[in-house]
Amino acid sequence: MFFALLAAVPSLQAQQKFVMNLQGYNEQPYHFGFILGVNQMLFTVKPMENFTSKVWGSTQLGDDFVAGSANVLAIIPHGDPGFSVGILGNLLLNQYVDLRFIPSLSFGSRSLEYKINAHDFKYNGDVISDTTFSITKQLNSTYISFPLLIKYRSWRQNNIGGYFIGGASYSIDLAAAKRTKLSNNNGIIKMQTHGINLQAGAGFDFYNKYFKLGVEAKMIYGLNNLIIHEDDIFSGSIDQLHSKMFMLTFTFE
Repeated sequence: MFFALLAAVPSLQAQQKFVMNLQGYNEQPYHFGFILGVNQMLFTVKPMENFTSKVWGSTQLGDDFVAGSANVLAIIPHGDPGFSVGILGNLLLNQYVDLRFIPSLSFGSRSLEYKINAHDFKYNGDVISDTTFSITKQLNSTYISFPLLIKYRSWRQNNIGGYFIGGASYSIDLAAAKRTKLSNNNGIIKMQTHGINLQAGAGFDFYNKYFKLGVEAKMIYGLNNLIIHEDDIFSGSIDQLHSKMFMLTFTFE
């Protein structure tokens, strides 16, 4: 019995030392903060029907190469890491539900790799009857986004709490707006400037002494078709092009 009491003393002392940080923080009617994050922008591509069998003439190939004719074998999207910053406004709806408005700025890059089969391909004065190669079109994006999200919080366990978040956002791609004003002679892929997106994710809140840190992972999927069709092999072989983004953010509130 004596040894059992001795073993219980450290446990009781640890419980006495525990401090519940930011008590009553989630009961505030509203509060503000900011976010920092990393992202990876991607595309979801739906090619034109029978796009592999369509043959493009030399006037529709752009200035990247010279060929008598060509057809697209595959379109492969790729993404590069980017980053995001923003400000946060939080409105308490009830004990477990918040409404969040997070205007943000996201920088990123993605590309479309075209596998092309060219016929009567001219190279250094020689004519090659048939050859297959890749051309990659790099597409940079600078998004201004205005998400309106619902956050559903779990019961707080000491200084940690989990949550789910979801909603919709309106976005403007400043880089896409710039590309739409350029000539299409070089096979520039033009995209719509404005977009409507769905967002869904989950995260954890960590309550510190002076602020609350949130770590959140979410996916953002564009609902509208971004491609602006031109009479060339690059945009003409795409039926629908949708934006997709994975984001890991850190919120400071």
